[in-house]
Amino acid sequence: MGTTNRRSAIQKLGLAFAAGTAALGGMEAQAAAKTAKAAAAHGGAKDLSELTTRLAKAPRRRDFKTVPMILNHPDQWDHEALAEVLAYKSKHKQVWDNTDIAGPWINTMRNSLNTQIWSFGHPDFLVVSATHGSANYALYDQETWDKYNIGKLAGKGFERNLLIVEKEAASADPADYENPAGVYSSQNGTIVALQKRGAVFLSCHNAIWEQAARLRENDSNPDKLSQEALAAELTNHLIPGVIVIPGAVDTLPELQAAGFHYVR
Repeated sequence: MGTTNRRSAIQKLGLAFAAGTAALGGMEAQAAAKTAKAAAAHGGAKDLSELTTRLAKAPRRRDFKTVPMILNHPDQWDHEALAEVLAYKSKHKQVWDNTDIAGPWINTMRNSLNTQIWSFGHPDFLVVSATHGSANYALYDQETWDKYNIGKLAGKGFERNLLIVEKEAASADPADYENPAGVYSSQNGTIVALQKRGAVFLSCHNAIWEQAARLRENDSNPDKLSQEALAAELTNHLIPGVIVIPGAVDTLPELQAAGFHYVR
C-alpha cells in the first residue's frame, strides 16, 4: 500500500477519535486531531480505525452516586465498549496485565506497538492494558489526584500524574518514525500518546474499590464519603477513553477467549 493511502487510513482513525472526544474540550480534541498525523507511518489500519470509531461512540457512564463492591449488572461498567474490544476481529491483539505505576508498562506497550507495526507489518495490531494495582492510579484525572493526594500513594516521582500529560515529542514529525526523540520513541511515553495510536486502557473496578478504601484509611477523604460513594467518584473521574471493567484479572479470561495474547 502506498504512503498516501496508508497515511489516509490512519488520519481517519485519529480524526474519528478526536470526534469522539470533542466534548472533553477544545484543547483535547485538537490534540487528538493533531496526533492523527503522528500515526501516518502505521499504514492500512482499517480494522483498528473502525474499532476506534466505535469505541469513541460507545457510552461511558460517569454519573455514579455509589457503586457496590461487586458489580452485578452490565450497567455498572462500560459493557458496550468492552464488547467492542472483545469483538475485535484482527488476530493481532495483545493484552497486558499492568499492576505497577512505576513499572515499565507504558514503554513496553509502546515497544510492542512499534515492533508489531513496523517489524512484522501488522498495522491493525491492538494493544490493551488490563490496568489494576497502583497502575490504576494513572487512569484518574489530575483533579482527582489533587483532591485526594494520590501522589502520596503512588510513590516517589509521581507527585503529579505525568502519564496523562502530553510531551514535547508528540509534536515531532510523524513521518520520521525512526526519530529517537520522536512520536514513537520513549520520549513520548504516556497513556495519552498510546491512546492516540489506538491502545485501549481498561480500569479495574476491584482496584477502584480497594483504592477508595485506602484513601479513607489514610484520611484522604475530604468529603467524608462512604466507600461506595468514594469508589463512585473515582470511577467518575477516569480519564477520557478508559473502559471500566468489573475486574482486571477477572476479565483477562474473556480477553484470552477472544484471541488476545496475554502478557504480564
